[in-house]
Amino acid sequence: MMKNLVRGACFLMLLTLCAAQSEAIDILPFQTQNQSPLIAVYGLPAIGSAKVAAGSEGALRLTLDHANTYVNELNAAESLVLDGESTRLMVSGRYGIGHSLELGIDVPFLVAGGGFLDNFIENYHSTFGFPNGGRELAPKNRLLYRYQKNGVTLLNMEQSGQGLGDVSMSAAWQIYRSADSRRNLTLRGSLKLPTGDAGTLRGSGSTNLSAWMIGNWGQQFSLAQVTIFGAAGAMGLTKGRVLSDRQRPLVGFGMLGLGVSPADWIELKIQTNAHTSFYSDSDFKELSAASAQLTMGGALHFTPKTSLDIGVTEDIIVGTSPDVVFHFSLSHTF
Repeated sequence: MMKNLVRGACFLMLLTLCAAQSEAIDILPFQTQNQSPLIAVYGLPAIGSAKVAAGSEGALRLTLDHANTYVNELNAAESLVLDGESTRLMVSGRYGIGHSLELGIDVPFLVAGGGFLDNFIENYHSTFGFPNGGRELAPKNRLLYRYQKNGVTLLNMEQSGQGLGDVSMSAAWQIYRSADSRRNLTLRGSLKLPTGDAGTLRGSGSTNLSAWMIGNWGQQFSLAQVTIFGAAGAMGLTKGRVLSDRQRPLVGFGMLGLGVSPADWIELKIQTNAHTSFYSDSDFKELSAASAQLTMGGALHFTPKTSLDIGVTEDIIVGTSPDVVFHFSLSHTF
């Protein structure tokens, strides 16, 4: 399935080389990360842009990620069920100071429940001959997040709910910008605060500090604008309240993507996000393995200052992230 999706995305990008380009635009990464209920609580930062906001320039972004997750694992010592849907609505603000500094804040609102996508996903898998992984045997539109080891229940959530998540503050410093602004390098950092309720998986109960480098390389060809972007960084975590005895204190993360813009109102993008494991002491890859996700889609530019990202994310390493995430992100600069 993933091979076919990648081939299709590459084919679409190649087709754009037949279209005309009127002017350069900023092609930015998808602002999304792993939405697994056991990972999202730790607030992996959205990668951001390789360019900071200009002095006295601001940006507002409203991001919605709707994820469907199904995991059912069992061995002699452990059992893990992750069955449900989650919606993360993130309000983000950025403001430029001087020529090289940017400050920001991210405020998430989280909704957890049984959702409505189970039948759609099962029918999709059946139509194209993909395995359902046992989800067809589970109750439809159920919310159940449960982890047990050696007969002890370490995590149990069955009650749907909504509320504020963990708020993050961020800063960025522009290290390099080429004269034509097509090649950039920026150091970014964020501080996540434990403002969400860890008992309902709207927060981790930990304070996290992240730092990462992000760069891009863009080129204007005669028929299309092409941008490659990438990032790498690390997150340090204080001890939280979600599987705290298995939580790792340090996590690495990164991103690599490609965007093609055949016209100033549209762009097509493909992007991989990855991170090392957040947990240890488990035989289940859903807890102890690294994770990688693939997001495909693009962006529509309604005006030079307003755009909408639309993407679909699937798990490259099966089980370590949601089966599917629908991503929408509306941004406006002022």
